[in-house]
Amino acid sequence: MKTLCQVAGGLLVLTLAAPAVAQEFDNAAEFQKQREQLATTPEGPEGQPWAQHLGGSMVDTAKFKKPGPYRVCFSNAGLFNPWRVVGLNNLKAEAELHKDAIKDLVIIDAEGKDDKQISDIQSLVSGGNCDILIVSPNTTAAVTPAVEAACQKLPVITFDRGVATTCPVTHIHPVGGYGFGITSAEFIASKLKKGDKVLALRIMPGVDVLETRYSAAKRIFDEAGITIVGSEFTGSDRAKTKAVVEDYINRGEKIDAVWMDAGDTSAAALEAFEDAGQPYPVISGEDQQDFLRMWKEKNLTAIAPSYPTYQWRTPIIAALDVLAGKPVPGPEWVLPQPAITQETLDQYIDPRMPSLHYSLCGCQDLPGYPERWGGTK
Repeated sequence: MKTLCQVAGGLLVLTLAAPAVAQEFDNAAEFQKQREQLATTPEGPEGQPWAQHLGGSMVDTAKFKKPGPYRVCFSNAGLFNPWRVVGLNNLKAEAELHKDAIKDLVIIDAEGKDDKQISDIQSLVSGGNCDILIVSPNTTAAVTPAVEAACQKLPVITFDRGVATTCPVTHIHPVGGYGFGITSAEFIASKLKKGDKVLALRIMPGVDVLETRYSAAKRIFDEAGITIVGSEFTGSDRAKTKAVVEDYINRGEKIDAVWMDAGDTSAAALEAFEDAGQPYPVISGEDQQDFLRMWKEKNLTAIAPSYPTYQWRTPIIAALDVLAGKPVPGPEWVLPQPAITQETLDQYIDPRMPSLHYSLCGCQDLPGYPERWGGTK
């Protein structure tokens, strides 16, 4: 099997304009739906959450059935944070489990740029060599027209981040942004009292799963009478995260809790309190090792909601099922979305793995573990 990182040739690619679609990131019905899904018992093979689903309907894929082996093409938003690096290793390793069915895995990295991803998708589709296209969108609105155009030519699967169209065969994701926000904010609210203050640290605007995390958290904080003292974008940059927190501390702001829409810089946020000689706040992080280790070492009051990286296994499984004409969950394939709590913390700390490894990778049974993920035996 080979992995191609770019498409060769002097292909003229037309850039598609983003649709004039108003995106809804504070939907009360979806908020309630995801709250219920968090408590739903999944269907599917026990111990394999990447192959499970939280109910819903099945999509008939008989029209896509074709003989293999297949060329599976993947347009990736980018590798701009550790979560995505862990995830891509999962996707590649899952594909290796099916090397008899996959003749080529073609991967193109959009480098976090909408215009490049639009061009990448059009290049893959116009080349005519892909049997199926997997897309992890960079941003929701901008990439939608390219996905809609691709759907006219071949089966498309989206995962992680969504698009504003229902044309893909299925959209794979854990419960979602509202669920992440609910889990983290309800925990923080349970530890604070009315009038306490929380600092919200965010990655970037315009991404559905991030925007809905914040809207869910804000809804819960508002209902609890907790004040959001600031909402700051840090771009997943550890130095910027620490500097933002230091600025609030130096201005004399009282910070009782830190809420994060993604936890890859949570350790950096905590270091700002440590350097200032202040007590650690209540905090929501994520399932990366440095945060989990710091949580245990410093006896933090914390929770690690997840957007589990095991979801990167599912698109490969789904792609092969679609090309075999097997029904798949859809139009949304909703995966379980667990959280790490004080009671379960110890089982997710692994000294063999690097500090930015995500513990809910579901990768322990995949080829090359743990070295492929930067771990040691």
